Amino acid sequence: MSSSSAAALEDDVGSWSSSSESELEEEEAKKEIWKHHYSSNHKLLLVGEGDFSFSLCLATAFGSAHNIVATTIDTHKELVKKYSNAIGNMTELEEKGCVVLCGVDATTMSQHFFLTTQRFHRIVYNFPHVGFSYPEANACQIKLNKQLVKGFFKNAKVLLKKEDGEIHVTHKVGDPYDKWDLVKKANKTGLVLYETAPFFKHMYPGYAQKRAHGRSPDSAFQLGESITYMFKLV
Repeated sequence: MSSSSAAALEDDVGSWSSSSESELEEEEAKKEIWKHHYSSNHKLLLVGEGDFSFSLCLATAFGSAHNIVATTIDTHKELVKKYSNAIGNMTELEEKGCVVLCGVDATTMSQHFFLTTQRFHRIVYNFPHVGFSYPEANACQIKLNKQLVKGFFKNAKVLLKKEDGEIHVTHKVGDPYDKWDLVKKANKTGLVLYETAPFFKHMYPGYAQKRAHGRSPDSAFQLGESITYMFKLV
C-alpha cells in the first residue's frame, strides 16, 4: 500500500471513529430518564401549577423540559403578586424548552387553542383546589371542589393519548378530602383507577406546595398523608 493510500485510510478511519463517537453521544443523550412515575420520553401536561416548582423539578431531573407543558390558571401579573419564585422558575423552564401557559382553566383546558392540538402520555394535577369560599369541611366548599375535579377529568380525558395515557391526581387523604369522591368522579367520566401510590414531597427536590389562595398564597400548606391516584381510559 502506498503512503498516500495509507494516509487516506487513516483519514477514513479517523472520520468514521469521530462519527461513531458523535452518534454514541447522541444515543446517550436520548436515553430515557425516569423521575418516579414520569419519564423524559413522556409528553407531560402539568395542570394547576403554583410557582412551577414541580415542573422545574422534573425538568431538572430530565436535563430538559422539551417534553413538558406546564399550565396555571393565574395570569402573569397574578403570578408576580402571589409567588416569590414563579417568574424565575418559569424563565428557567422556558430556557430548558418547556411550553409555559398562563390563564389555563383546568375545567375548560381542552378548548385551549394550543392544548386542543396536543395529546399527552401523562396529565398531572397536584392538590386541586378551588380556593376558600367556605371553610374546608363545609358542604358547599366540598361541592365546589368536586365540581373542579369533575371538570378537570372531563377535559383531561380529551387531551389524553388513548393507548398509554394516564391521568394523575395527587390528593390529601382523610376527612374532608375523602368526601370529594375522586374515584367516583373519574369513573363517571370514563376513567378507571388502576394504581395508587403514597406521595412523598422529598421524592421531588425543589417542589414547594403553595396555598395559592387567601392572604398568604406563597405559604406552604400542610401535606399530611397524600396519595397519587392514577387513572386510565376505560
